Amino acid sequence: MHRFHWSEETEPGRRKGRWTRAELDRLRDMYGLRPDEAIARDLGRTPQSVRKMADELFRAATKQGPWTADDIQQLKRYLGASAPETIARILGRDLAEVQEQIVELARVQHNARWTREENAELRRLYGTRSDSDLAVIFGRSLEAVERQARKLCLAKDKAFIKRVAGEGATRMPRWSHAELDLLRELYPRTSNLDIAQRLQRSVKSVVSKAHHMGLKKELERLQEMGRENVRLRYQS
Repeated sequence: MHRFHWSEETEPGRRKGRWTRAELDRLRDMYGLRPDEAIARDLGRTPQSVRKMADELFRAATKQGPWTADDIQQLKRYLGASAPETIARILGRDLAEVQEQIVELARVQHNARWTREENAELRRLYGTRSDSDLAVIFGRSLEAVERQARKLCLAKDKAFIKRVAGEGATRMPRWSHAELDLLRELYPRTSNLDIAQRLQRSVKSVVSKAHHMGLKKELERLQEMGRENVRLRYQS
């Protein structure tokens, strides 16, 4: 059994000394899904400390045997957020095995109606994953992912765009006075998705601009949203 006792000389304001069990659990949960620097800020550690502890935490014998359904779900969890080498370390699998599984997943495609759960997961992942990776995760064609993202008015996170495309990435046009007036008129009583579709912007952009302008949903609309969420939750 590993004893996690590695310590370091830290930067001013950073934690030092032994890692607590809570810190290790948090590192295990975040590693591979967020950059080392972001994890370091969250834990109050240095990036060097995070990397060294991750090396120790995931230093395990390579897992053997067939892939289970849980193994595949774990692979999908990290796919597109981490390099295959990192995924292999986290899953305790050989790199070639991980790469082979990704190729196999890419071959599986279906065109069934998107479920409520898939839509929720697409909303959660879309901002930080490429469309091609999302196609593999959901077992859909690239065109199907792009079409559903447009339908839901989803957008990539700015940090993701900057990372993959650099500063020259395409930016949304500035809001016009007419668009701002329409947002003021619609926001209190209209769903964010309907507003986004009407303005041809992302839901994220609509919510962000409304928050910046201090707009609020009317109580009646909030209550209706609550009823809609309950109906969706218990819909068979």
